[in-house]
Amino acid sequence: MRYTFTHPMHSHPYNSELVTGAGVAAVAVAAERAGFSGFGFTDHPAPTQKWLQAGGHDALDPFVAMGFAAAHTTTLRLIPNVVVLPYRNPFVVAKAGATLDVLSGGRFTLAVGVGYLRREFAALGVDFDERGGLVEEALEVIRAVWTGDDVSFEGRHFTASGITAHPRPTSDPHPPIWIGGNTGAARRRVAEFGAGWCPFPAPALLAQTARTAPMETLEDLRAGIADLHRRCDAIGRDPATLDVTFTNAAGGAPGDDDFDADAFLDGAAQLAAMGVTWVQVRVPGDSLASATDAIDRFGRLVIAAG
Repeated sequence: MRYTFTHPMHSHPYNSELVTGAGVAAVAVAAERAGFSGFGFTDHPAPTQKWLQAGGHDALDPFVAMGFAAAHTTTLRLIPNVVVLPYRNPFVVAKAGATLDVLSGGRFTLAVGVGYLRREFAALGVDFDERGGLVEEALEVIRAVWTGDDVSFEGRHFTASGITAHPRPTSDPHPPIWIGGNTGAARRRVAEFGAGWCPFPAPALLAQTARTAPMETLEDLRAGIADLHRRCDAIGRDPATLDVTFTNAAGGAPGDDDFDADAFLDGAAQLAAMGVTWVQVRVPGDSLASATDAIDRFGRLVIAAG
């Protein structure tokens, strides 16, 4: 099992220590030292005040922040959670991703989602109702630009002729692409385009807000993984080559006073038996010290023991 976490800007307002260069570097360095395999940032370039006051959170630009973290680490994989792909032109995403992959020595994973905040789409001038089609065309474009020269593309949303974008990514054949979401459409995109699936726990109310399918139990996750495998089998892909990320509710989080590392390890083993390959860990964001202490604690009690 490998472990990753998202930079702990969980709130609005956020703790200011977390958004300084020194703060981002300290969290990234602590993660690498503790044995984490991945680290990333969320993507909210234009959230509404209403959403922030209702429990949303602020965010750094993920590509800029991951580049900064990469400069302070040597092994940590940079995994956004997640890039809302319809927000950006795919040729720009391909350039940013290739640049990050080159400068980090092949440590970038492009994790993407379709997004759900209608007013954020409006602020960015993107048609909310077209987000599914935008994602699928964008994935085609990104893979083509990362692996070929003189690329032409004629789609509903994007048209290009004779594009060559170097430097190409260091990763061969290109950085892994993970796709978030709990729906069958998300799993179909993984089977067709991706190297990983990123579902997340979603009770019915949260699922409605996030415009995805509920995922309330491990049985829901198991059913989703089985569906993903069926989709891969149908098109001749080996499901064993795909990553699956999820959170582990067993044992609590490493910032909790009553964190139970043994229970967490048992939960991680149960997830691994189901086909999960990465666990997303929740790190506290109330201060820089509490974040790095929790990271160190998790490294000692879970990663080293696993």
